[in-house]
Amino acid sequence: MGVAAGPIRVVVAKPGLDGHDRGAKVIARALRDAGMEVIYTGLHQTPEQIVDTAIQEDADAIGLSILSGAHNTLFAAVIELLKERDAEDILVFGGGIIPEADIPPLKEKGVAEIFTPGATTASIVDWVRANVRQPAEA
Repeated sequence: MGVAAGPIRVVVAKPGLDGHDRGAKVIARALRDAGMEVIYTGLHQTPEQIVDTAIQEDADAIGLSILSGAHNTLFAAVIELLKERDAEDILVFGGGIIPEADIPPLKEKGVAEIFTPGATTASIVDWVRANVRQPAEA
């Protein structure tokens, strides 16, 4: 992504029918407390809604949280929609209950990073800072 002014903007989303959002809210708060702008989409979002929000909000990244087991389908759909809409500069990362065996195929599809249970909020914040565009110096 090019050099943009202001803080890193992250859309935190809960795709699909998964109704457990505590982890997503914890990550959203940690990113916010670290100085990032966070747009939390709420529960039961479709890939289309998530990508629309990211584009409309001029997001730098999308963080997907999923516990339902539909990660392979939903993460791939978000990546594909970003490609279709010429928005591949929006980095996608995710977390939740994702088996280790599913992580390499997700990364091959374009998911930049996967955080599994036990990942600290500090490690996620550090990863976003290191891998998403650097905010312009004030």
